[in-house]
Amino acid sequence: MKLVFDIGNSLVKAGVFEKKQLLYIKTSASLSEKFIKSISRKYNDITSVILSSVRKIPAKEVNYLKKNFHFILFSTATSVPVANLYKTPETLGNDRLAGVVAAYSMYPSENVLVIDAGTCITYDFINEKGEYRGGGISPGLSMRFKALNTFTEKLPLVSLINFKELVGTNTEKSILSGVINGTVSEVDAIINQYGKRYSSLKTIICGGDSRFFADRLKNRIFAIPELVLKGLNEILDYNEL
Repeated sequence: MKLVFDIGNSLVKAGVFEKKQLLYIKTSASLSEKFIKSISRKYNDITSVILSSVRKIPAKEVNYLKKNFHFILFSTATSVPVANLYKTPETLGNDRLAGVVAAYSMYPSENVLVIDAGTCITYDFINEKGEYRGGGISPGLSMRFKALNTFTEKLPLVSLINFKELVGTNTEKSILSGVINGTVSEVDAIINQYGKRYSSLKTIICGGDSRFFADRLKNRIFAIPELVLKGLNEILDYNEL
């Protein structure tokens, strides 16, 4: 059995795999030895671990993983089963690369756009040759709400709700309309641009807000919330061959 960790800006997400099957998911605000042990006690035949992080990782927990498992700390030095053509790979978020690795394993020999809707919205493209070309980064929904509140004197901080109106009849609803409809329109427009440039494009959306977008986008997409975990599992397998 294998254990994968995806440490994002907001949460630590852990997944337990048996070969390619995701058996279990658990989240935490931070990585701790207690958190790791709570999973390994439940699945005591875990032998391999991979950890990906977009923030600083506690040395104590990394040492614990190194001591108790076959451990890979995902970095630019880690081998991956795709060609990474990003011009500055040292600045590339591990979660972005893991997402396209998963996409390539699911749709080999096809053009795929991966959209990760979380703290940020990232767009990542891998072509039919298995070449990762790069993509784009945009503010996520919660970041947009916070920006309107932070950079103005009078606009309130609004939380995301299931709002589907176009015309906001008060300030709170106007913010909801602007952020939600504006972001959905952005995502649809970017999918359309990729679709015009690359034939037979598949689009996958993942991340914490993926279900929210999946219900609103006009384009045909595949919602796979745990795509990054699946990609990390593929990378772990690739490095154990």
